[in-house]
Amino acid sequence: MKRIVAAIAAAGLAAGLMAAAPAASAETGVQFTPAPIAWGPCASAGLKANGAECGYLEVPMDYAKPGGTKVSVAVSRIKHKTARSQGIMLVNPGGPGGSGLGLSVLGKYVPNGAGNSYDWIGFDPRGVGSSKPAISCDGNYFSYNRPAYVPTTPQLEKTWLARSKGYADACRKNGEILDHIKTTDVAQDMDSLRKALGEKQINYYGFSYGTYLGQVYSTLYPKNVRRMVLDGNVDPRKVWYQANLDQDVAFDKNIKIYFDWLAKYDDVYHLGKTGDAVEKLWYDTQRKLAKDPAGGVIGGDEWTDIFLQAGYYVFGWVDMANAFDGYVHKGDWQTLKALYDNSNPPGDDNGFAVYLGVQCTDVQWPTDWNRWRADNWLTYFKAPFETWGNAWFNAPCVFWPAKAGKPVNIDGSKVAGALLISEELDAATPYAGSLEVRKRFPNSSLISAPGGTTHAGSLSGVSCVDDKIADYLATGALPKRQPGNHSDVQCSPVPPPVPDGAAAQKSDNSAKAAQEKQSTLAQLLHF
Repeated sequence: MKRIVAAIAAAGLAAGLMAAAPAASAETGVQFTPAPIAWGPCASAGLKANGAECGYLEVPMDYAKPGGTKVSVAVSRIKHKTARSQGIMLVNPGGPGGSGLGLSVLGKYVPNGAGNSYDWIGFDPRGVGSSKPAISCDGNYFSYNRPAYVPTTPQLEKTWLARSKGYADACRKNGEILDHIKTTDVAQDMDSLRKALGEKQINYYGFSYGTYLGQVYSTLYPKNVRRMVLDGNVDPRKVWYQANLDQDVAFDKNIKIYFDWLAKYDDVYHLGKTGDAVEKLWYDTQRKLAKDPAGGVIGGDEWTDIFLQAGYYVFGWVDMANAFDGYVHKGDWQTLKALYDNSNPPGDDNGFAVYLGVQCTDVQWPTDWNRWRADNWLTYFKAPFETWGNAWFNAPCVFWPAKAGKPVNIDGSKVAGALLISEELDAATPYAGSLEVRKRFPNSSLISAPGGTTHAGSLSGVSCVDDKIADYLATGALPKRQPGNHSDVQCSPVPPPVPDGAAAQKSDNSAKAAQEKQSTLAQLLHF
């Protein structure tokens, strides 16, 4: 699914205060009443500066055994600034495995002050970040100069299978939590959070994987959802094996769009006058690095991982272009290393471990490697850019040391309303997923951005999108739903950047403003 989570958020909910009453687990029927959260100062300077307060929600490791082992979910809150509250707004950035603790600040990014009437709630899902316990298996798994992703020899395939099994085996040390980190567990934690805060309903804003979490929560607890914004929608028919194969094809298309953009600015980067020429240089460089890693650290795998981000978001295009230019023309590998380290912090595998912990147990992945081999080679021949890198990213699921469950049958027919958002060339969560969610949530409306490649990019300065989010959060009014299997309203996508020094190009102030805002919001995830 999603390797590096860079997300933005905001949304609304109004709910009357009520005493926290016992409620049955959605799966087990067992009663659990959470204790109120003891709020105090946040450790994060960024959260402190924004007036947030922090605490922990204590919940059962296993909701079927509410008196058993507990886990602590880290939570932050920024209260409403208006006379009347519209309730709590829970936010999830995606992943799975993304830290959402810092996202309580996002209310201020909703236009027209529409976020000010909510209590914004950020949280690290169980196993993530500041929550206790936090999962880790092997912090050095993404160390430099790894074996080549594409298994062109039997030995390479055996090496990667051994690495994948080794990582899965290393995860055993996390113990009981591996059996209780499914999306359904996190959804139950969200409902415990609702009760601990004394609310009858929640508002919810989810990005990427967070849209699936919202789908699951609203299926299990439809009457507990007031308003819901889902940006970059997971296709519930394809969790999670097929979703990753679909991503491979979509990322291959998007990297070609990026190569075309580089060619457009050949006067700045000198990487090729056509997309095909840039593409040839990119793959030539990848092969060169596979044989002789730059600085002894940046090999062909790292090169692929760095540029994968160009398929997710336009706001990093200039940084990657400068790194590409700097290495090809000046031998500057240090900038490449900095980009790689930013996405893969040395010694920190928490996000990856949780990603696998959720995806490998939400649903049973194929356990026959022959199927993986056949499916990924067939996909690779169509889409070579990311396919095998993504296959090995997920391959520990073949050996995962926890029992898989069955995915929830997503049904939004009882949900009062939802605002869905998707750029139509989103590679991480292809557009077909948003159309499917729209079908399953008959009271929803979908905003699409034809031609856009940015994943989960709402609240990044495109007023057509952001103003509709603000209207929905302020009043509950959705864009009018249109007949047929398509979006209900279309907006311009997040604009690609215009690099400094581009000859014969007008400065596009709106594009630059959007890039700056989105980059700022992405950084919030590092609180």
